[in-house]
Amino acid sequence: MLCGAARRRSARGAGCWPWGRESGGGAGHGGGGRPGAGGRRSMAGMRSRQRMFAAVMRLLLKCLRLGRRRRFKLVRQAEQLWHYGHLCLRSLLYNSFTNGDVVLDSLFEPVYWLVDHVTRWFGVVFVALVIGLTSSIVAIVYICLLPLILQTYTPAWICWHLAYGHWNLIMIVFHYYMAITTSPGHPPQAKDDLTGVSICRKCIAPKPARTHHCSICNRCVLKMDHHCPWLNNCVGHYNHRYFFSFCLFMTMGCIYCSISGWEMFRDAYAAIERMKLLEKERLQVAANQTYYQTPPPTFSFRQRAFHKSVVYLWVLCSSVALALGALTLWHAALITRGETSIERHINKKERQRLQKKGKIFRNPYSYGSWDNWKVFLGVDVPRHWLTRVLLPSPHLPHGTGLSWDLPPCVTKQRAPLLAI
Repeated sequence: MLCGAARRRSARGAGCWPWGRESGGGAGHGGGGRPGAGGRRSMAGMRSRQRMFAAVMRLLLKCLRLGRRRRFKLVRQAEQLWHYGHLCLRSLLYNSFTNGDVVLDSLFEPVYWLVDHVTRWFGVVFVALVIGLTSSIVAIVYICLLPLILQTYTPAWICWHLAYGHWNLIMIVFHYYMAITTSPGHPPQAKDDLTGVSICRKCIAPKPARTHHCSICNRCVLKMDHHCPWLNNCVGHYNHRYFFSFCLFMTMGCIYCSISGWEMFRDAYAAIERMKLLEKERLQVAANQTYYQTPPPTFSFRQRAFHKSVVYLWVLCSSVALALGALTLWHAALITRGETSIERHINKKERQRLQKKGKIFRNPYSYGSWDNWKVFLGVDVPRHWLTRVLLPSPHLPHGTGLSWDLPPCVTKQRAPLLAI
């Protein structure tokens, strides 16, 4: 212990300081051999520069790591988008039944969504438009044409126009009201005893034969034909006859008005042109009027309204007769073949598919042209042509729409084979 202390004292006495010692006690040191103020400042500046350099290096490394993370994040997002697009493409081509129609349907899905929602929102507007246009035609007939018919036509023609016109009007109003208010038919909610041929991918429920999902009503409809915006309702099993009868009698009524009012339309159109010419002459005379000139006579408001109403009636009835007549003929052809608008496309694809295999497609719901009309109109006996077709009748169609047994009015059963 003493020896160690003596050695330490001797070392200090010999000038063995950690920072050394110069023999001459230079300018950088004090008289006792300790470092001077200039040496301490230089050491402190060196340490501060080292700390600053270390901080700058740490900041640079941190920035490099952050940039690497962001770059890796962008790469991961690009990979996720690539995998998502690849999955969407594979979902469109998941089996051999996918074709160009499926791809187009997928691409136009936003357009279909927009059309469905617009149709759903404006259904009431379309119904009000039909009622308003029909009421305007009826008002013009009663106010303008009927008095003229009673004054100029013979009694036989007067009786014909009164009888046919009112019968046609009653049939139009009855069938339009029934088509709007009658439910097309939906599968029952209790699915225990329901026999389905497929599963609706939107309702996730069994779907009977000839049943399809309406994207506007958001429900499955029995024997669905289409969704009619002018009815604000689906056309299905229970109101298909009302819809077709309305189209038929409305077309007949428009053709009747167009034919009956042709001569009146020609006279009214000529009178309107004459009114325009006289109005132009009256303005010229008024611009150059003297005391010895008299302006040409003017037409009264009642005369103008009468002629324009006749022109409006004929133009509207002729346009509706052409458009609605084409639609009526189309549905008449579908009824003759025993199929709906949707089944027409399905049967066409099935017919083409079987034709490639050398087979013939047969519609299991078609019983022949004449029997198809009897089943559609509900004609079981000959007197039903009068009571159920020519007169308003709320009778129900054959069957429940869940199963399709042979109707009693069919004379002979056709082979219910899809392919032979």
